[in-house]
Amino acid sequence: MEIQALNAFIAVAETRSFSTAAEQLFLTQPAVSKRIANLESQLNTLLFDRIGREVSLTEAGRELLPRAQRILLEVEDARRGIGNLSGTISGTLTLGTSHHIGLHRLPPVLKRFNQEYPSVNLELTFMDSEAAIHAVTSGKLELGIVTLPTIKTELKTERIWEDELAVVVANNHPLANASTTSIKILAELPAVLPSDRTYTRSIIEHAFAKLDCTPQVRVTTNYLETLRMMVSVGLGWSILPTSMLNDSIHKLNVKELTLKRQLGIAIHPRRTLSNAGNAMIRLCRSASPN
Repeated sequence: MEIQALNAFIAVAETRSFSTAAEQLFLTQPAVSKRIANLESQLNTLLFDRIGREVSLTEAGRELLPRAQRILLEVEDARRGIGNLSGTISGTLTLGTSHHIGLHRLPPVLKRFNQEYPSVNLELTFMDSEAAIHAVTSGKLELGIVTLPTIKTELKTERIWEDELAVVVANNHPLANASTTSIKILAELPAVLPSDRTYTRSIIEHAFAKLDCTPQVRVTTNYLETLRMMVSVGLGWSILPTSMLNDSIHKLNVKELTLKRQLGIAIHPRRTLSNAGNAMIRLCRSASPN
């Protein structure tokens, strides 16, 4: 089996579309179809059911997919391992990070990385931390710089920064003039919070659950800058990193609440890091205040 054919197979399987897979691979749709047809011929079985515009894996295709993914990971791992022997820091580094970290933590790291390693092609993707963790786990990304998971994961993680979180309201919110407030009072008022299934939301809900309270969530979004805007116009209270505080919002003193989240690096323990990946990790460590 050819590596190019397996790449095409995985792309079609993940996108459920020959045309979308072709766009991702920078190929024509007939070229992708030909690679799939050759693979099916070698295996003497159909890998996809094609009914109208719908594309789905056959039983054989579902059996092949995890094996194909492992094969490509092994090939890429071998390439990195061999490339590392030269000691040069070049090639491509695939990195995923959240918008918040990319805006508030990474700029000095990226500036120094670009200055010191101009031969590295940095493929930087902004995504939710949860999506980046999944991409590192599946091998699509070499490195994630993210909000670290609050649940156990197979990845190797390392804290670089600690993000202190604060309860915030609009400047004209009824609680803005209070010297202190409580979780129980907050639970009775509308909130705008990070989306379900995010690590930050789980930290918030755990803190409320300890006092047998549940936030009244009016709006959710994964973009913290959007949350800050919604707080400032009075849609509800929220919890944001203290690094995002400005004159448009007011920080509350909530006596029972001290919240923090961990930001850092996530890598796959069975993946060989490139020299570029190791260099990025060293620069992140040097940017840590600890």
